[in-house]
Amino acid sequence: MSGKKTFKNRMVQKKGGVIGPIEPKNPSVSVKTIGDYPSIPKSYLEVAENYGPDLSGPPLCDELVELICHMFTEDEADIIRHLKPGEYKTAAEMAERTHRPEEEVRKVLDVLAREKYIIMSVGHPPQTRYFLIPIVPGAFETILVRTSMDTLTNWHKTFAKLYSKLYDTGFSALKAKTQEPGIRYLPVGEVIENVQYALPYDYFAEYIDRFDNFAVALCQCRMVAELNGQGCGRPMENCASMGKSALLMAKQGRGRLVEKQELLDIKKEAEASGLVTWAMLLEREGNSTSCSCCGCCCGIMRSISEFNMPGRIAPPHFLPECDPDKCSYCGKCALGCPMGAITVDTKNKTTAFAAERCIGCGLCLVQCKKEQALSLKPVPGFEVPEVKIRQSRSVLAGLSGN
Repeated sequence: MSGKKTFKNRMVQKKGGVIGPIEPKNPSVSVKTIGDYPSIPKSYLEVAENYGPDLSGPPLCDELVELICHMFTEDEADIIRHLKPGEYKTAAEMAERTHRPEEEVRKVLDVLAREKYIIMSVGHPPQTRYFLIPIVPGAFETILVRTSMDTLTNWHKTFAKLYSKLYDTGFSALKAKTQEPGIRYLPVGEVIENVQYALPYDYFAEYIDRFDNFAVALCQCRMVAELNGQGCGRPMENCASMGKSALLMAKQGRGRLVEKQELLDIKKEAEASGLVTWAMLLEREGNSTSCSCCGCCCGIMRSISEFNMPGRIAPPHFLPECDPDKCSYCGKCALGCPMGAITVDTKNKTTAFAAERCIGCGLCLVQCKKEQALSLKPVPGFEVPEVKIRQSRSVLAGLSGN
């Protein structure tokens, strides 16, 4: 009989008997100006600037320009450069700006919104309005979301490679310091059932109870890691849509409809492999999403596990507490922590805990079953983050291109 499958986290290392986080990287964005690219068509450079800081993106840099040149054809860039961050424009309005026939402009915008999924659209023709979304979170996810890696074309694979080069500059970690939390991580089900201070807020089953429709797709972050030869081997099909967006994703063939219990089973399997589930703090028109993440592939988690910077993650409800009389200093908790928040010196019998990196998932407790040296304790003064509801301009609805 084969034993339980184990998974590695490349953001945690064992060195000289010490198990803990890797040395953090420093962001390496090299800022450029338009004048640094004399051979690049101006339309591409203007699009790259539109995807910059005003759209929560990086400053102009080689990696961004290379990605934009791949995402858009020159003709597409010549049109989309006229669509600025925060604008919602019809094809007629864009035609006036570009001095092109409306139908010609509409065809290009529809390709970008309904085939490439780079931009989004709301409303019905002729009043359909088109708008830009950030590279991440945004276009990265909408371009790659799907039910099978077999549907990835060479264009998608190149996009994934170029996106990784841009992410590795650390630009998103720098932006994370100034952004409000967008998600919260939930304690894993295996440990939360025994925590007397737990609230309905802490349970995934409670979180999704108000939705009627569910769809699952592959985790885009682990897809990209796999394509780059850095996959961790954990399950991929646990990126979920809830609400009307689930039906729309399934209609497009980019999500698989499931019943609530199957989704709960999928999330349970994800947790068993060392993944943790997040819930949205921003919902639109009764739609929400939730993925299951690892510290070695997830873009949001890597802002902490790799770059040691706060991500767009709400403060945890619980933090682990260690009973030194029970601790054997085996280091399993440090190996299991997706954020590298725990360091254990297995030789000198010491531990260190970086509370600012902890997301309160409880995976360390799962690893400490034998000794039971760890327990989850509520954070004093914890306040449940507000879930913001937006009733219009639904980004999730825009995934359908409708």
